[in-house]
Amino acid sequence: MINLLFFLIAGGTLTLILWFGFEIFRNQEDPLGDRLEELQSQALVVAQRSARRKVGGTGADRLLYVVSILPGGDDWIRGSERLLHRAGIRKKYATALYIFGTLTFALLLLGGMLWLQRDNPPSSLLGGVVAALLLGFMLPKTVLQRLVRRYRAKLQEALPDTVDLLGIVLGTGLALDQSMMRVSEEMEYIYPELAGEFATVVMQVRAGQERTVAFNQFVRRTGIEDIKSLAAMIVQSEKFGTSLAQALKVYADALRTRRRLRAEAAVGKAGIKMLFPIVLFILPVLFVITLVPGMLSVMRDLKLLGGGR
Repeated sequence: MINLLFFLIAGGTLTLILWFGFEIFRNQEDPLGDRLEELQSQALVVAQRSARRKVGGTGADRLLYVVSILPGGDDWIRGSERLLHRAGIRKKYATALYIFGTLTFALLLLGGMLWLQRDNPPSSLLGGVVAALLLGFMLPKTVLQRLVRRYRAKLQEALPDTVDLLGIVLGTGLALDQSMMRVSEEMEYIYPELAGEFATVVMQVRAGQERTVAFNQFVRRTGIEDIKSLAAMIVQSEKFGTSLAQALKVYADALRTRRRLRAEAAVGKAGIKMLFPIVLFILPVLFVITLVPGMLSVMRDLKLLGGGR
């Protein structure tokens, strides 16, 4: 009966984790509303953000409120929200779903560890509980950090071609906002991540935010040094009235050079990275293939010689 109850709880918890993952990663049905709501939330200070997490709100707000009153809970929420934004996950309740999924996963591991070590001494049980809690909180964060690195790599890969196209469109006489929206529409199916970021900046400016603040938020969302340089170039060019199209052309060439250097560095590291799989997996197989037949032949000849005597 206890085993059946445990498996039912584990199955229900696994279903909740799958649902939370689907809710976070499914496509947005109202991107304009989500981006405008992101603009509104980013304009609030930390104190106002904490004030929104109240008991009388929705289920997600209540969950964030309960977690925020725990020691270190508010820092955890803000850190998770920052990582989710840098991973390109900016849905309305993404932070609440991530917190809920992490807590559910940690509780599932904790319950599994308690069930597996139910007959062990208390010292071993305590070590298992600590290990389960650490793994339950660290593994989701590790996965999220990997998503952040993948999203940043996609942005860096798309940046040279997108900046070059932006310079070409600016050269036709369009304004900066119109050029960025045009580039976003053209790059939507090739580089959807950077196209979405450009569209977000344009929508923030159209919603009444200063262009400098919008680009600074763009830099904070991505955390990429090349985008920081691009934002500074655009803001300074608009401030001093210099030609932005020519500057973007030169900057696009510099970005392509950096991309080529990164590719060459990755190729240079490939030999070192292949050393460990070769030593661990390929060389033992080669030794077996080359040495075992000879050893078997020698053993067979020695057996025949021994039998002849």
